[in-house]
Amino acid sequence: MAEQAGFVAEKLGLACQMVDQEVASGAVGAAALLVARNGMVAVERGYGRLRRDPGARAVAPESVFLVASISKPVTVTGVMTLVEKGRVRLDDPASKYLPELKGDGREKILVRHLLSHASGLPDMLPENVEMRKRQAPLREFVAKSMTTPLLFAPGTAVKYQSMGTLLAAEILERVTREKLDAFLQREVLGPLGMRRSAMGLGKNRIEDTVEVDLPKEGDVPQTEADHSWHWNSPYWRGLRAPWGGMHTTVGDIALLLQAMLEGGKPVLKPETALAMRTDQNRGLNQPWGLGWEVGAGANYPGSAAEVFGHGGATGTLCWADPSRGIVFVLFTNRPGVNDKTEFRERVAKAVSDAAA
Repeated sequence: MAEQAGFVAEKLGLACQMVDQEVASGAVGAAALLVARNGMVAVERGYGRLRRDPGARAVAPESVFLVASISKPVTVTGVMTLVEKGRVRLDDPASKYLPELKGDGREKILVRHLLSHASGLPDMLPENVEMRKRQAPLREFVAKSMTTPLLFAPGTAVKYQSMGTLLAAEILERVTREKLDAFLQREVLGPLGMRRSAMGLGKNRIEDTVEVDLPKEGDVPQTEADHSWHWNSPYWRGLRAPWGGMHTTVGDIALLLQAMLEGGKPVLKPETALAMRTDQNRGLNQPWGLGWEVGAGANYPGSAAEVFGHGGATGTLCWADPSRGIVFVLFTNRPGVNDKTEFRERVAKAVSDAAA
């Protein structure tokens, strides 16, 4: 199958062995890997168990993971369906749709800035941990994001910002008068056949999904004592955070990536899909597409500038290579901050090198 799909079987096998070994060592408790080329799946398998318990169920290719920031390009895809219909315009001030977003230069934030990390908004709010600890609803995160101090003048720099994705989702909800999760199911996930995906838990039960190891450091360090709000809590799993609350499978995300390679059908027009995976920040300090991360070396060491993808803090990574037709999806349950070896990126590089 590997050779039929356009990979050197021995080299692709070595990439799979890397995942096997990491799980066998206990460093990673759960993983799922999908590799495809030109629409043909070469690898789709699960590793480890849903929980770090010898009696837990084994991970299957269709096991559901909390994928963290891979949620962002999915949210943005929903926004771009409105852009295509003329209901939202990329170069409109975001305040046209969010009148509360004013003062301190916020009127200069364009919709496209929210989608390409150039808005000046922070990644996480200063009050983020405190809000999670008291299980604040999503509307409080929205309200705080409207008034939180900007880090720089909109459009003058690029800095990764989850709150920009949150406000983009708020625009979608106000324009459509519909909740993001329901809109995405009808306009994006359903048409693409992403049947096991949802923003939030959807129809999934927490016990049927992969349990994430907790981050030991970083912006939001967590311990088991934080059981009321950490990544595995009913609160967080059900929050439906547009920047990080999606549950999905490697196969479902592969469907999204393949659609982006094939011009966005049946969800987007070709020019829209191309814009999403094209650098929108020319002349600024960091390239970024609309929702997708782009740029030389952005997705794994040596990746071409046209490769687009995204990672997630829970231990996930996905990307697609337009020139070679490769789709790569690796989900693990080990947070990036707990891994000093860049394991996901090393597996991605090994898969890239295995392409014949």
